[in-house]
Amino acid sequence: MLDAVVVGAGPNGLTAAVELARRGFSVAVFEARSTVGGGARTEELTLPGFRHDPCSAAHPLGVNSPAFRAMPLERYGLEWLHARLPMAHPFPDGSAAVLSRSVAETAASFGPRDAGTYRRLVKPFLPKWDTLLRDFMSLPMSSLPRDPVTLARFGLVGLPPSTWLMRRFRDERARALFAGLVAHVIAPLDGIVTGGVGMVFALAAHARGWPVARGGSQSLSDALTAYLTDLGGSVHTDYEVRRLDDLPPARAYVFDTSPAALARIAGLGNAYDGFRYGASVFKVDYALDGPVPWTAEEARAAGTVQVGASKEEIGAALHAASRAGRAPDA
Repeated sequence: MLDAVVVGAGPNGLTAAVELARRGFSVAVFEARSTVGGGARTEELTLPGFRHDPCSAAHPLGVNSPAFRAMPLERYGLEWLHARLPMAHPFPDGSAAVLSRSVAETAASFGPRDAGTYRRLVKPFLPKWDTLLRDFMSLPMSSLPRDPVTLARFGLVGLPPSTWLMRRFRDERARALFAGLVAHVIAPLDGIVTGGVGMVFALAAHARGWPVARGGSQSLSDALTAYLTDLGGSVHTDYEVRRLDDLPPARAYVFDTSPAALARIAGLGNAYDGFRYGASVFKVDYALDGPVPWTAEEARAAGTVQVGASKEEIGAALHAASRAGRAPDA
């Protein structure tokens, strides 16, 4: 009998399997697709030789992840690549605000009226970033915070809606960039904890950047799989699980699936019929014969480019997707 069986070889399922194997438990992973990765895969989607990430591409929380940083994934082929600027936010007039590794450079791109505000906002948390991130990402009541004072200070900034935090800024450049940070979780700007989400993405850039994995996101999933195998775990692809009887006996079953799939496999009936899924994204992949000719020089030097003329425009798109259940207007 195995100690644990993991259903789904996405990054969460693979990470759970590695953490179990590192602690000496026997574990096996079962994946319906022919490749591991889930939302962290790389495929030829346009022309031969052009490899794209169907879902995640840049990994600000991957390179900062306490779990990943505790694993020797670089031994298994994972290499983080950094652009000169983690992120740029161009505007119609040809200028851009930036999210740089440097707090000073980021603040300067917002203009003189908001530069000091931004520096005062992020600088208290950067020296304690690793502890803060671990505490912020922990489930409530699962563990005591390692630095409760810093976490409480961050909560005063991050628990309210991001619209409250953005009132500190006087000009549109800082507001639009921060609204774009919140948009990464596809949540309305006035949702609770959205201020904290924006802060985490900003602090992550200052701490370790917003890198991509050399070879695409598949490199991350492949590194996790190789490490798991070295630890004695096993991964089975092309193995669709329809019910629990399809799996070997185990003391625990871990599901990295949708709630609907869990209910079907585990025989939970209508337990998740009322589950409401969050909004998704619309993605376009291009095969380019050269760099994107952004008007703003900063955008040409950035690994990620946010597009949105104003906080209001970004907010309207998020509201349409998250609350109205429709595609945002073009």
